[in-house]
Amino acid sequence: MTVTKMSWRPQYRSSKFRNVYGKVANREHCFDGIPITKNVHDNHFCAVNARFLAIVTESAGGGSFLVIPLEQVRIWEIPEGGLKRNMTEALLELHGHSRRVGLVEWHPTTNNILFSAGYDYKVLIWNLDVGEPVKMIDCHSDVILCMSFNTDGSLLTTTCKDKKLRVIEPRSGRVLQEANCKNHRVNRVVFLGNMKRLLTTGVSRWNTRQIALWDQEDLSMPLIEEEIDGLSGLLFPFYDADTHMLYLAGKGDGNIRYYEISTEKPFLSYLMEFRSPAPQKGLGVMPKHGLDVSACEVFRFYKLVTLKGLIEPISMIVPRRSDSYQEDIYPMTPGTEPALTPDEWLGGINRDPVLMSLKEGYKKSSKMVFKAPIKEKKSVVVNGIDLLENVPPRTENELLRMFFRQQDEIRRLKEELAQKDIRIRQLQLELKNLRNSPKNC
Repeated sequence: MTVTKMSWRPQYRSSKFRNVYGKVANREHCFDGIPITKNVHDNHFCAVNARFLAIVTESAGGGSFLVIPLEQVRIWEIPEGGLKRNMTEALLELHGHSRRVGLVEWHPTTNNILFSAGYDYKVLIWNLDVGEPVKMIDCHSDVILCMSFNTDGSLLTTTCKDKKLRVIEPRSGRVLQEANCKNHRVNRVVFLGNMKRLLTTGVSRWNTRQIALWDQEDLSMPLIEEEIDGLSGLLFPFYDADTHMLYLAGKGDGNIRYYEISTEKPFLSYLMEFRSPAPQKGLGVMPKHGLDVSACEVFRFYKLVTLKGLIEPISMIVPRRSDSYQEDIYPMTPGTEPALTPDEWLGGINRDPVLMSLKEGYKKSSKMVFKAPIKEKKSVVVNGIDLLENVPPRTENELLRMFFRQQDEIRRLKEELAQKDIRIRQLQLELKNLRNSPKNC
């Protein structure tokens, strides 16, 4: 097979997405004053759904979740109306990895199936209905960098620090295809919908940023390779299966490139580029059912700008003159209802996502309710103190914060005790007056 080397010059062709442009939200729709984490881990540091935006923030010690043991995975349930106070108790704690966890991904079609990849080189598959790992994928020889599923979740692809790209059958853990990427050091990978193609981002032998397109059934050689530029930031790929558009955003870049993917040569067609002077720390993506279809919005990023403490929404819009619903750019899309139960998927059943239409806007609420399994609470008692319940301070700042919290608690308890003393005296006086009243004589 001959690898096609694509030119850096854009190749234009007829497309309804030729004039897609990026629109930054007005200042009143941005979120500012947020201390975004300065962690150097290659991740997005945010997650988005139609109701909430979650951000990893900077705090003393290196992260908001410093108190969480790094080899655990915790499941949190956000209340219907959003957070009104700090959450301190997770809905479910998952123990299984021997070293810290770097990646978590939900199965795309099955309810309550979660994948986690740790620095112990293992991928654990969790059934949240029972709160236990049900499968383990142990085929990697180094840290796992990225995980991606195909449309029905029957295949999992991973990139690894051992410079290998793998396609895995997740239930058995069997490696179906494997590529030893010496000339194209892979970092990130994404399945391209139902096209039976994979797209990877990485670095060429000349240390230039590069993308490669692969046939998922034959990883002996990429179908095409294209060099992007000579910058050093990691390239994050985002694929929209509804429009067949690929977005490339570099960590530390201010721009977002976008392409259209096809099953015929040249496979990858450059469309345009969104430019911004502010570098991005990471990007979150709004699900399709949260987009503004009346504005012909086909994709929305939430850009983390660390220097400004700003979360900036960026809408990708197809310019249309008509105000009517544009069915050609909004096909049926995966909704929020799961297609399978955990037992069905673990039993070997595969099923495509349950689709929904965006024509009437997103009004239907999901009936899916997660109930955490009842598990015996673990404890480590030393000298009568439960160390898991009362985590000792590790730094001077933590000790000071704990001291002031305890002082506030003592002050509150003293005030509450004084109020109860006053109430007791009032009741005693009322009782005395009642006994001395003429009616009781």
